[in-house]
Amino acid sequence: MRAFLLVRDDREFLCHPGEELHTDLGVVDVPEDPDPGDVVETHLGEPFTVRSLRGPDLFDHLERTGAPMMPKDIGVVVGETGAAADDRVLDAGTGTGVLAAYLGRLGADVLTYEARAEFAEVARENMALAGVADTVEVRAGDVTEELDDLGTFDLVTLDTADAPEVVARLDDHLVSGGFVAVYSPFVENARASHEAAVEAGLADVDTVETIQRAMDFDDRGSRPSTRGVGHTGYLTFARKP
Repeated sequence: MRAFLLVRDDREFLCHPGEELHTDLGVVDVPEDPDPGDVVETHLGEPFTVRSLRGPDLFDHLERTGAPMMPKDIGVVVGETGAAADDRVLDAGTGTGVLAAYLGRLGADVLTYEARAEFAEVARENMALAGVADTVEVRAGDVTEELDDLGTFDLVTLDTADAPEVVARLDDHLVSGGFVAVYSPFVENARASHEAAVEAGLADVDTVETIQRAMDFDDRGSRPSTRGVGHTGYLTFARKP
């Protein structure tokens, strides 16, 4: 069994089979092959429950090399593009690798580019933790320098400053009906990507902002939370006719 969580109330620990875990409630000899739902006790007799890693857990526990794409944005990417098993995906701007990991866990074959070699190495370790090292290949380098040799893809996802340049060249690298999705933290990049898609002759070009607000419920009433960040970035989508 690969890595899993030991959970109790608001405590949550990432564990690897066979390791010794030190917690504020005692030491756990982590079992080699537990089943989800099994209860493991510390040397003080304090119980923890085994839980498998899922997408939201990966967002919390992957080693970060920058601000990862939020689950709400990943959900929009998957919903708008129909990303699915057996898709061939080109991803650029790997960073922590949360998006690549989500797509890999859907069953897609992902090739992802990270410009910084040290970040790429962390991303490889994160893919192993996510259980997708066999289906997500992390390359260190500039996707613009290798794009012409990469063939065609069902989906291209970009989180890079030079995304408009890549979008302008995608007509030869998307299958018919294939999608490109660009994540842009700044509206200027989103606009440039949108315009590049239009000029490249791609169809169904659309740019959206996703806002998510938690709700607060108390004795006084119910209202959107005043805490947290609603805006994370802009998403531009386009499709090859």
